[in-house]
Amino acid sequence: MLNAVSRPLVRLVERWLPDPYIFVVILTLIVMVAAMVFEQQSPVAVVEMWGGGFWGLLAFAMQMLLVLVTGFMMASTPLVKGGLQKLAGLASSPGAAILLVTYTALAASWLNWGFGLVVGALFAKEVARKVKVDYRLLVASAYSGFIVWHGGLAGSVPLAIATEGHPFESMIGVIGTDQTIFSFFNLAIVLCLFIVVPLLNRMMLPKPDESVYVDPELLTESEPPVAKGDTPAERLEGSRILTWLIGLSGFAFLFDYFINDGTLTLNIVNFLFLFMAIILHGTPRNLLASLNDGIKGGAGIVIQFPFYAGIMAIMVDSGLAESISSGMVSLASEATLPLWSFLSAGVVNFFVPSGGGQWAVQAPVILPAAAELGVDPARAAMAVAWGDAWTNMVQPFWALPILGIAGLKAKDIMGFCTLHLVLSGIVISLGLTFL
Repeated sequence: MLNAVSRPLVRLVERWLPDPYIFVVILTLIVMVAAMVFEQQSPVAVVEMWGGGFWGLLAFAMQMLLVLVTGFMMASTPLVKGGLQKLAGLASSPGAAILLVTYTALAASWLNWGFGLVVGALFAKEVARKVKVDYRLLVASAYSGFIVWHGGLAGSVPLAIATEGHPFESMIGVIGTDQTIFSFFNLAIVLCLFIVVPLLNRMMLPKPDESVYVDPELLTESEPPVAKGDTPAERLEGSRILTWLIGLSGFAFLFDYFINDGTLTLNIVNFLFLFMAIILHGTPRNLLASLNDGIKGGAGIVIQFPFYAGIMAIMVDSGLAESISSGMVSLASEATLPLWSFLSAGVVNFFVPSGGGQWAVQAPVILPAAAELGVDPARAAMAVAWGDAWTNMVQPFWALPILGIAGLKAKDIMGFCTLHLVLSGIVISLGLTFL
């Protein structure tokens, strides 16, 4: 039945969903018009907001590019490739391949969202080399694991409110992760998604005559160049001594960082991936060859993130994001505030696709409403967090790294992900409301 439902969705998305660049341009124009119509902003003011915030995500864009590149470099090392190949060997059929990729992506995303995106995409490619399975659904399965990230160990909202000195400490104090990430209702939602998401992917598996396969040869990375060592420069490029000196320096920093109670952040994950890649590739020559292969998938990140930064600036500076949140929260009661917070966060996420940025926009609306209605602020905060994660299923912003690695376009996977949006929305809504 789900296969029958997914087929028209896939065809619809393939026909009508443009490249993510076109999507973000259209989204920019919609937000501009909405700010003028609903917030009475002048065209000049809107353009100034947009241009002023256009480069506001430069650091984040570089981080995301490094998530893709460093993850690719690490996964292309002989050791990691061998491990992925052995794990991929467990997939004995198309159905088993879908389940294996989904569970791997879910587990990796719960640990860290950046790690999950990279590992999911690379593992999907490895499985596609072993098993003849619909490549679109396989990559969609890898991306579907991303749904749990904000309920996991690297969730930006729960980690933010667990940190002393956070911007809203005067309103709610410091809320430990035992009340958010490790609360009963949150763990129950995560567990349900670990059951529902893989089963949904398995049931969407197309029939063989309707499947789209990929030639395994197209998924093969180039072999490292053969070392020559005829000149001093070539000997340096093939030097293992240089590799170990700089690699051990990186791990010395990480050791010092973690023994001094350092936490896992996006920068630390990228640092770890990079220096693991340096060590495991063995020579600078092999590392740079892997870099050249990995960087090819980052074009979408480079061009699109500035447009999303401009959208975020208009949403925040014009008051449009606050109006959306306030309008939906105003309908809530004590019992339904988490649900309305979740839904409003899902809507805002289309325009402010950043967990931290979205919390900064919505917290001043959600937290006073929670206090007035007597709702647990931890549950209200996690409702925003889950709303942010929820609509990522059909928001191309976060799919860019995984699409870059897999070599697909957003329209190839979004038809499948639309069903995940529906089903995960039901699961999360029930969990936030009744658990």
